[in-house]
Amino acid sequence: MSPAADLEREIAELRRGVDSLRASVGGRFLGHEGVVEELVVALLARGHVLLEGAPGLGKTTLAKSLAASLDLAFGRIQCTPDLMPADVLGSRILEEGGGDGRRFTFQRGPVFCNVLLVDEINRATPRTQSALLEAMQERQVTVFGETHALEEPFFLVATENPIEMEGTYPLPEAQLDRFLLKVVIGSPGADELATILERTTGLDAPKDGAVIPRERLLRLQRLVREVPASSDAVALAARIVLATHPREPSAPDEVRRFVRWGASPRGGQSLLLAAKARALVRGRLFVAEEDLAALAAPALRHRLILGFEAEAEGARADDLVARALERARRG
Repeated sequence: MSPAADLEREIAELRRGVDSLRASVGGRFLGHEGVVEELVVALLARGHVLLEGAPGLGKTTLAKSLAASLDLAFGRIQCTPDLMPADVLGSRILEEGGGDGRRFTFQRGPVFCNVLLVDEINRATPRTQSALLEAMQERQVTVFGETHALEEPFFLVATENPIEMEGTYPLPEAQLDRFLLKVVIGSPGADELATILERTTGLDAPKDGAVIPRERLLRLQRLVREVPASSDAVALAARIVLATHPREPSAPDEVRRFVRWGASPRGGQSLLLAAKARALVRGRLFVAEEDLAALAAPALRHRLILGFEAEAEGARADDLVARALERARRG
C-alpha cells in the first residue's frame, strides 16, 4: 500500500475517533453541539479554553465530560480569594530522610495533570491567576528555582461567571491572550431544556469510557499542524486581525469608535490553528474560509480591549469581530 493510502487510512481512523469524542461529550453535556465542537477544536489545536456562562448552564459538567471521554488524568481547582499559588503549583515540604537527615521534597499541585478545570478563575487573586501563566504558555512550572515539565497533553479549561462581579478579579489582558478560544455558553432553547430536564432527573444512564487513547490524541494534535492553509487563507486571517485595530486603515468605523486595542499576533495564530483543527474535525485536509469565519469570534472576542464609549452604548465584542470579518472578506 502506498504512503498516501496509509496516511488516508490513518486520517479516516483518527476522524472516527474525533466523531466518537464529540458524541461522547455531547451525550453528557446536552443541548450545545457548537460549544462541544469548539472545545474539541481547542483540544486538538493544543490550546486552552475560557468558558463563560451564567450559573447552572453546565460549564463544569462540560469540562468533566471531556475528561471522562479521554484516557487522561483530570484535575480540578476551585478558585477562592484565599487560594495561593502553592495550592495550584505545589510546594516543597521538609521530610525526615532517615540516615540522610532532613531534606526538602517537591509536593506536586493539581496543575500536574492532563485536563485541568479551573473553576471560577476570576475569584482567584491576580497573584494566583498569574501562577498559571507559565503552565499555559510554556507547559511547565517553576517552583523555588526548579522547573518541572507538564506531561503532554495539557489542556486547561477555566470557567467564569459574567453575572456575579462582587468579590471577583477580572483576568488581565496578558492572561486572556493565553486562551486559544473564549467559548460563551448561552441558555438552551425550549426543546433543548426539555431534553436536559428529562435526562438529568431520571435514573443515571450508563456512561461510556474513554473513547480516544492518549497516543491517538497526541497524533491528532500533531496532525493539526500538518493541515495546509493556502496563502489566501493565511492572508484572510491576517486581514481579520488587522481589521480589529482602530488605527489600521482597514478597520471598520465601529472598530475605530469602540475599540482601544485590537487582537495581538497571538490572536492570529490562535485563529489559524483553530481553523486547521476545525477543518480536520469537519473531514477536510485544508483550511476553508468558513473555518475562519466560524472561529473568528471565539478566537478574538476576548482579545479586544473596548473603550468606555463601547460600554456606554452596549457595543459587543462579537459584533465588532463580525464587522472586522466583513471588512476582511472584502479585501
